[in-house]
Order: sequence, then C-alpha cells, then structure tokens
Amino acid sequence: MENILSKEEIEALLSAVFEGRLDPEKELAKESGGVSNYNLFNSDPTKGFIPNLDLIYDNFIRYNRASLSNRLRKMVEIKKESARAYKFDDFLQTLPTPVCLAIYKMDPLKGAALISFDNKMVFTIVDAILGGTGTPSIPGDNRMFTSIELRLVEKIVKDILADMEKAWAPLQQTHMSLLKLEMNPRMVSIVPPEYMVIAMTLQVQIEETVGNLVFVVPYMTIDPLRDKLKAGAQFDLMAADPRWSCRLSEELREAPLEISVEMGNATINLAELLHLSVGDTVMLEDGKASNEVLVKVAGIGKFHGLPGVRGGNKAVQISSLLQRGG
Repeated sequence: MENILSKEEIEALLSAVFEGRLDPEKELAKESGGVSNYNLFNSDPTKGFIPNLDLIYDNFIRYNRASLSNRLRKMVEIKKESARAYKFDDFLQTLPTPVCLAIYKMDPLKGAALISFDNKMVFTIVDAILGGTGTPSIPGDNRMFTSIELRLVEKIVKDILADMEKAWAPLQQTHMSLLKLEMNPRMVSIVPPEYMVIAMTLQVQIEETVGNLVFVVPYMTIDPLRDKLKAGAQFDLMAADPRWSCRLSEELREAPLEISVEMGNATINLAELLHLSVGDTVMLEDGKASNEVLVKVAGIGKFHGLPGVRGGNKAVQISSLLQRGG
C-alpha cells in the first residue's frame, strides 16, 4: 500500500511551507529532474551503431568467395555471423590464443583497422596453399605461428584487402595497405583502449573446415560516412555482383551483330547525282582489288581486310585492327 502521511506530519509540512523553511517548487524539481552521470564509452553497444555497414561486407563476400576459392583451389563458403560494438580493450579480451592479426591502413580514411584470423583459419589456409587436403590437424598445444605460415597468410590478407577496396568503391574510393602481421594482441593498438570499434564476424568454410574471420574498424574511421551509409538501398544497387556480371558477359557474346565491308568511296556533286540513270557507272576512289577495305561492325569501323573469294562466296580476310576504336 502507498505511504500516507499522518495528521502530525501534514501539520508539520504545512507549517514549514508557511514559515518559508520549505519551497514546494524546489522540492518538486528535485524529484522530477537533475543531472545524471553518463559514460560515453560504457553505453549500450547497440547505440551509435553505423547503419547499413553490413552492405559493405555483403559486397566483400561476393568478391572474396571467388578470389579465395581460386587462391586455395578449394570450395569456399562465407557468411556473416554477427556484428557488435566494443571498447577496443574489451574486444582484445575476446580474442582466442593463438591469433593472427593483420593491421592495415584505409587511405584516405583516418586511423587503422585490423583483421583477426583464428588458428583454425590459419592452419587451413597454410594446408590448402601447400597442396594439402584442406582439413589439417590443429595442434593441441596452441603453438605460435611460424614465419613461413605468416608469409602464406600474408598472401591471403592482400587478396582480402583488394576485395575490400572493391566492396568500398561504391561508397568511398579507398586504398588499403597492409602495415604488419601480429600474433600478440597486447602489441596491437589501432586506437586507445577506451575508443569504440565495430567488429564484424564472418564464418568461412573451406571444404569441411570452418573458421572465423573478424573485421574490426574504429568507429571514428567510418563515422564521417554515416550519411552515405544511411542511403543503404541506393548503395546496395551500386554494388555489382560478379556472378551477374559474368552471366551478362556470356549473354552479350550471343547477341547478333551486323558486319559490312566498305569497298571504296566516291565523291560527286549534286548535278552529277541528279543526272544519274540506270546503267551508269560510278567509279570508286582507291577501289583496286589489292587495296585493303574497311570492315565495319554495327556500322562502326573495326578492322582492315583484303577482299577475295572463298568457297564460291565473296569474302574478306582480316588483316589488321584499326588504331582507334578497333
């Protein structure tokens, strides 16, 4: 039940108001408002999250699925797992041991970012590049990676950065360059520990082995692009699906085109044109059979050729490409 003031308490309260010892307005203000502490770094991780950032990773998956399959010569499947905002120090605490961290620069955006490979990803990549089955036995002692293994992973990292440049291109032209590979998270400092970062985890399946790839980008790096990312639908339409491009190229190869050969040309004036009649002959300039003729495709000159006969049909043999437009 609600607390109810007694008769004595009510009289004491009224007496304090009449005597000026108590101001009702100030007391109500204390109850309804005031200053509260707010920690920008320990706020809810979902607040301030960059909208539609996952569209960039959708584009990256389209590109990297093909390039990683070609590099490893294995069937590769990539899918998004989760996206979270962390304080950078908190993110480092979540990393497994051992881990391979690739630190890279995103020019012209400020700051650096990193990619995290768990040990399963590293050993699978190394095994596949060296011609193994793609299902390596993972060492149980959690040993550190050798310099040779890191060199092989570096090739994959450079492929990933090239694909990330393509994925970012519809939004912002960037140049991504690898700074270093690191195995000790305590040696990595892309931003101060209390700064916010956004981590996107991708699950990568190579044949039967599944590993995790984590992209970490500081909030301050991509915050200037927030307005562009809000236009998510338009941004998504600008991204080209490589499979769709290949399909379109194949279909275009089957499109019919008209080819024609220009045997020569002649120049006459209007009076001569008006006096032409049936049976008249128009002499072509440079119309000798030994001269090259112009071959046009869809009305546009593309080749030079030599006229002739093949199998009883008039024919032309391509001799050279035009220097311009050929």
